[in-house]
Amino acid sequence: MAFEWFKKVKDKVVEAISETPVVDTSLHTDAPVAPASETIAAPEPPVATEPEPLVEIETAVETEEELLEEIEEAIEAEPEPEVVPEPEPERQLEVGQRSFASRIRSLFSGIQFDPANLDDLEDILLLADFGVDASEAIVAEVKRLASVVNAKTERELKNILISVLTNSLELPGRELNLAGEKLPYVFLMVGVNGVGKTTTIGKLASWLAEGDWEVVIGAADTFRAAAVEQVATWAKRAGAKLVGPEREGQDPASVAFTAVETAVADKADIVIVDTAGRLQNKFDLMQELSKIRRVVEKTVPVSEVLLVIDATTGQNGLLQAKAFAEVAQVTGVVLTKVDGTAKGGIVYSIQKELGIPVKLIGFGEGINDFAFFEADEFARGLVG
Repeated sequence: MAFEWFKKVKDKVVEAISETPVVDTSLHTDAPVAPASETIAAPEPPVATEPEPLVEIETAVETEEELLEEIEEAIEAEPEPEVVPEPEPERQLEVGQRSFASRIRSLFSGIQFDPANLDDLEDILLLADFGVDASEAIVAEVKRLASVVNAKTERELKNILISVLTNSLELPGRELNLAGEKLPYVFLMVGVNGVGKTTTIGKLASWLAEGDWEVVIGAADTFRAAAVEQVATWAKRAGAKLVGPEREGQDPASVAFTAVETAVADKADIVIVDTAGRLQNKFDLMQELSKIRRVVEKTVPVSEVLLVIDATTGQNGLLQAKAFAEVAQVTGVVLTKVDGTAKGGIVYSIQKELGIPVKLIGFGEGINDFAFFEADEFARGLVG
């Protein structure tokens, strides 16, 4: 009974306490006290939260091994820098140079080169088409050098002559122009009939094929039916693709244009365009060659205009070179049939008077009888 009474008393005390308003003045001592008639809601009990785990603070001191490991991890985590590819180098003509000195007829075949009388050398040079001024200058230089080194033997004099001729025949810009960025490169072949133009086209195409260059030949000499047949024969031997006229007498410029378009479609490297070889009327020739160039350059620029000259024609070859240089913007000379004559002086005359380098030479009828001109080797072939 005593227990039940005690419990009732406790319940009344708790009930009384809960109904009595309580003012918290611990933080606001000056705050007004709420009237007794107003009831202030009891604060919500705090929600118990789990204590946050303790965070271990790393010390600033690290061992050398730990520091190196962190550096390596940071380097590995960095993205690799973008690699910019280097531009591809310009494609170069990679074909083997053939020796041709032995194929050139010597100036001194059957003639004694007498150290005691060098004046005879001037006559020999004149017969070789070096011209009067060049012959006199060459002989004077040979005499001077022979005196300086006290040359006495024929071999010594010939070596001096080779050196002087090499310097006289040297001219920059002998390389074929293959420096443009846009393919195909276009070569226009010009020259009078009978100088070996068609043969040169076949040899050049074969030479280029040795360096894995894809070649298209345009048979634009539509004035002569035989010209198309001849160049077709050489194209087949050289392994080049031929683009000829679709009908007899077709406009040469249209054939040249089709050849270039074919090369572009086939992704070929070089187009060699054969042209008419008549010089009877320079005005007509100029109009034709100008039109071919104009039409071709709607697609790609013309890289070379190569004039083919027969070395056996002597000074007449110089006249041809002058005529074509006036109308065709010639960039280089191809000297053919150098094995049939010792008239190598035409090389000097053309280069001296026109400033056009001799770039190529032909010395036979075989498809491999062809080489790039080298002044030193040419001089050695002439002197023997």
